[in-house]
Amino acid sequence: MFIDEATIVVKAGNGGNGCISFRREKFVPKGGPDGGTGGRGGSVIIRADRQLTTLMDYRYQRHYSAKSGDNGQGANKTGRNGEDIILRVPCGTIIKEEESEKVLFDLVEDKDEFTVAKGGKGGRGNAEFATSTDQAPRKAEQGTKGGERTIHLELKLLADIGLVGFPNAGKSTLISRISAAKPKIADYPFTTLAPNLGIVRFSEYKSFVVADLPGLIEGAHDGRGLGIQFLRHIERTKVLVFLIDCFAEDVKEQYNILLNELELFNKELLKKPQIVLITKIDSADDETRERIQKIKLKRGIPVLKISSVSGEGLEDAVKFMWEKLRKNTKLK
Repeated sequence: MFIDEATIVVKAGNGGNGCISFRREKFVPKGGPDGGTGGRGGSVIIRADRQLTTLMDYRYQRHYSAKSGDNGQGANKTGRNGEDIILRVPCGTIIKEEESEKVLFDLVEDKDEFTVAKGGKGGRGNAEFATSTDQAPRKAEQGTKGGERTIHLELKLLADIGLVGFPNAGKSTLISRISAAKPKIADYPFTTLAPNLGIVRFSEYKSFVVADLPGLIEGAHDGRGLGIQFLRHIERTKVLVFLIDCFAEDVKEQYNILLNELELFNKELLKKPQIVLITKIDSADDETRERIQKIKLKRGIPVLKISSVSGEGLEDAVKFMWEKLRKNTKLK
């Protein structure tokens, strides 16, 4: 099951209390204060793990608490620190404060981490309060409370290429042909209910990641179809590839509808490099092929004709994806 959002409550451990104690040893007539300091409370840390792909675990358990520090003891013994707890999430997870929706941290790289709730500080024992004028202090500090907050985790998949299109445009079939991904493929709309990732091998030592996203329909930004539930995953992609069925009545109109939905979600998406793939040409008759051959888009966006069934045009499509990616990243 693919889960890309979760809300959890985290609580760090409290600091241990300081101790009031005095030395009572043989041959030490006056003794002295020897109360130790309390231990630090455990913190709650969120760490990125590239082996994870979903936030599913956080749908079943929503409360996480770290242990408190132990109290200080006599003989200047400091209390044991509370153990930190580390919550592992997929790379690409954004941590937000639930109420304000403020972004606290963006965990992009493997092992990136952020402390969402800091453990309380241990209180000082009476040995810390001894002075020349007060050599037998009878006071100690209480440990401070650990932090507590409600946070929202939001996963945005890390992919180089994002496949965008209407339902049944051929996205799942394409990713199954150019990568080892095995998405569900069927002849009815909304076959893809969750994003699929596939690694495409361009040549030796050259590869990139493609994301197959659930199909969009007009009005997706208002919640129609699957709505904008998965559009956030496009935000991290470097190149957008639009797939349009060759039998569409107006290819340009469908392309503009898709552009409009992306713009209404996030205008910055339109700044990404684009490629348009007209799909299923293995079933096209001569009239349809002649019609799509004349299609040209503004801004010099390449329009390629492909068939994921016969393999026609796939090699060129992968090459164009790589070239667009190379020109807009540091890939060589």
